[in-house]
Amino acid sequence: MASGKRYLEFILEQLSDLDDISYRAMMGEYIIYYRGKVVGGIYDDRFLVKPTKSAVAMMPNADMELPYEGAKKMLLVDDVEDREFLRKLLEAMYDDLPAPKKKK
Repeated sequence: MASGKRYLEFILEQLSDLDDISYRAMMGEYIIYYRGKVVGGIYDDRFLVKPTKSAVAMMPNADMELPYEGAKKMLLVDDVEDREFLRKLLEAMYDDLPAPKKKK
């Protein structure tokens, strides 16, 4: 099942307090970037983020779910209604994430 454009637009609106949020469509799903780093994505109309140290600390009871068959598990963000929480989550995750890969 692919994610809907409406859910993507909702998540992007919830993240609009952050500078430099972008996305890329990939096989019916969406990869979410914050300041050039992959923080997670939208898979089957679920907002999943990488299980960084900061994300796990902020969401210790979050379910770990597969974004798609064969992928590594990611954290399900349950409270997508709380814009302030989402802003703090992505800001906290940023330093835990690897630098963006240089384009060749």
